[in-house]
Amino acid sequence: MSGPGKAPESAQAREARLKAGLEAVFQAELSRTVTVSDLVVTSAGARRGNVLFTATAPDGEGQRYCVTYLPTLDIELLPIPQEAALFRLAEAQGVPVPHVHFATEDPQWVGGPLFVSDCVAGETVPRRVLRKVAGEGTGERIAAQLGSAFAALHSIDPTLAPPALARPERSPVEDALARTDQQLRELLQPSPIFSYAQRWLEDHAPPAGEGLAIVHGDVRNGNVIIDEQGLAAVLDWEVAKVGDPLEDLAWTCLRCWRFGEDDKEVGGFGPRAPFVTAYEAGGGTFDAERFHWWKVLGTYRWGLGLAGQAAAHLDGRFSNIVMAMSGRRVGELEYDLLCLLKP
Repeated sequence: MSGPGKAPESAQAREARLKAGLEAVFQAELSRTVTVSDLVVTSAGARRGNVLFTATAPDGEGQRYCVTYLPTLDIELLPIPQEAALFRLAEAQGVPVPHVHFATEDPQWVGGPLFVSDCVAGETVPRRVLRKVAGEGTGERIAAQLGSAFAALHSIDPTLAPPALARPERSPVEDALARTDQQLRELLQPSPIFSYAQRWLEDHAPPAGEGLAIVHGDVRNGNVIIDEQGLAAVLDWEVAKVGDPLEDLAWTCLRCWRFGEDDKEVGGFGPRAPFVTAYEAGGGTFDAERFHWWKVLGTYRWGLGLAGQAAAHLDGRFSNIVMAMSGRRVGELEYDLLCLLKP
């Protein structure tokens, strides 16, 4: 394994290490002897690793799995075992997620905490997803399926959430404003547009909502698996928390997740109407003004998040090309804010 003063690990050595670690952890966690093969590294964002692999039993029966792991605890947002517990809770409520087989915090197997889940077939790369959806004509169906998935998630009693999930100290709105105000001062050069957004959000802050819910926090094109039937699975629950359910809906509809399909508000898939109709049919409550406020907040917060990722690369906390490229996109979010805040 590479580290300070060590030569970078070769691809062959890394694959051999992962293969041996996965075979050992199957034995340790499930008392199953398997042979691991056909490893495929997939995109997993800036903070984690995903590897697809086949585990074959002595009788020759093989199954495809995915291991999700953290290369370093310095960037852990939600402890891996609690993220796995959240997958199970969501699955029991009918939210489409990969089935989790086991999780462990022991770093000896692959170099960091991990969980192993079923490999769900489908596409995740955003532009490929949108080409697939356009060709199959499934966009409005996916928008409705996302609304139904949110309704199922938000119906879960938040007291059942894993204990590590963040909970609001005051209200979700007040906590969000305090956090963005601090991040603005710490991360960005002076920005009239972002400063104006902070003031607008403070002046138009909605009252406390009727109730809290478990919110995923990052459902968007890129964090879902899409197949021929539409929404196959929701991935990447590492920023889940207890908060305002309208924050979840708004985040999915930010312009930055549409990848050029700007007229299709819901992730570039389809319009708002089927999304909201399905959400309300599943028991959710939609408030258009509150939804818009959270869209402004989400756009602003993502701009701050991009600046923070760039800072993490520059100060050496986590050197990564994705982090390094993030800073250049801050201007895009300023444009999106102007579109949202124009009279």
